[in-house]
Amino acid sequence: MNADSLRYNIINEARSWIGTPYHHQAHLKGVGCDCLGLLIGVLSELYHITPDIPMSYSADWAECSNSEFFAEGLSQYTQSILPDQRQIGDVLLFRLQTKSIAKHAAILAENTKFIHAQERSGVCEVHLSHWWISRIAYVFRFLPQSIY
Repeated sequence: MNADSLRYNIINEARSWIGTPYHHQAHLKGVGCDCLGLLIGVLSELYHITPDIPMSYSADWAECSNSEFFAEGLSQYTQSILPDQRQIGDVLLFRLQTKSIAKHAAILAENTKFIHAQERSGVCEVHLSHWWISRIAYVFRFLPQSIY
């Protein structure tokens, strides 16, 4: 599979999750997921990969930690990309507050839109506004050779 096919497969699968309700720690399409669960669900469905990430975490885990746990976990399965080099299909990891741990993830669907799981809204595709762009802490790319 080439890189373009991989990107479009990731986006199409992520879009098939739109409407899934938000549910902390879950990763079941149509039933419930959080932002990590969306990533796990998309990769599990497409590539039968289940990342080795503990699925028991509190809603405030990032506020209780000084470790970039989420970014470190993603770096095992992806290539880190500079934020200004992001492309569709890449995973965006956001810092929701200045100097806080990066704790929210999304999949870039278009240059100006991303797909994420959001409390009270579930999985949705939204505009990549300046507010969101200014909070991008990391960008990760799944490469064809990283998919088993």
